[in-house]
Amino acid sequence: MDTDPDMMALRRSPEAEGVPGRRNFFRALGLATALGGGLSLIGGNQLAEAQTAAPTDADVLNFALNLEYLESNFYSIAVLGEQLPAELRTGTGTPGAVSGGRQVTFTDAVLGQMAREITLNERTHVAFLRNQLGTAAIAQPAIDLSVSPTSAFSLAARSAGLIGEGESFDPYLNEENFLLAAFLFEDVGVTAYKGAAPLLTNKTFIDASAGILAVEAYHSAILRASIHMKGMATPAVFDRSEAISNARDTLDGAPDLDQGVRPSGSGDTLTSNIAPLDANGLAFSRTTGQVLNIAYLTRTSTDRGGFFPNGVNGNIRVSAAS
Repeated sequence: MDTDPDMMALRRSPEAEGVPGRRNFFRALGLATALGGGLSLIGGNQLAEAQTAAPTDADVLNFALNLEYLESNFYSIAVLGEQLPAELRTGTGTPGAVSGGRQVTFTDAVLGQMAREITLNERTHVAFLRNQLGTAAIAQPAIDLSVSPTSAFSLAARSAGLIGEGESFDPYLNEENFLLAAFLFEDVGVTAYKGAAPLLTNKTFIDASAGILAVEAYHSAILRASIHMKGMATPAVFDRSEAISNARDTLDGAPDLDQGVRPSGSGDTLTSNIAPLDANGLAFSRTTGQVLNIAYLTRTSTDRGGFFPNGVNGNIRVSAAS
């Protein structure tokens, strides 16, 4: 049974029950973390103190490389039926294997074509960042892409109220599940690159980071548009995207930095929500700690969990206490 206080609070929250009220959702999770996660927070503060030094450009690029390892392996397995090539996994730090995953059967030929393009893009990102870092590039850490009731995907889906206790979420079962799993990653990737941009000092690296950010935004738009099309035929798909968005917002502990794909208006005024933007029309940002809150599936400060069971490699590896 899942006893993590964060996940228990999410399942008991109004959002998980299908009742509106995100403020109450935050209060419920915050209270559970304060009461049930005290030891984690104490240990997390010690971890955070060890990560107070200003990150170097190499630290920031390696942090991004961890995320690219996660995305690239997910797409490579789901779309091509294979993991990232061995020559793109080596480096400094603790190397790890990828657990789980299998190829998705695409019945929508157009979606399959777009998924293959995204897969090749993500592989190129891994190769590019490794080339920029040279001998400083980190190795691929252990990554959980499995589908058991205790897998990272299932914990994330359960926290969003998509599945019940003891059930599994299988992102490889069908196209809709694949899209929701990819949606979980891509929106976070966009906010991660935007949030990390101010940490870079080398103009060449800033330019490269901006280029990857743009591509990740293209990917996010493709996936969100695909979810929109499926949601127009099956409105419950919009509900699932909102549930994932709310779960991400709860984990990172910040003001609303996320949006699902639900359109607004009706009839001739119906407007899609392909680009999740703030009131100024800008993409959202997340700190490295907030990104790791989602990757580790926790609101506490820790150095491992969720999709990275042993943590990420590199010097930026601690989630925020939110």
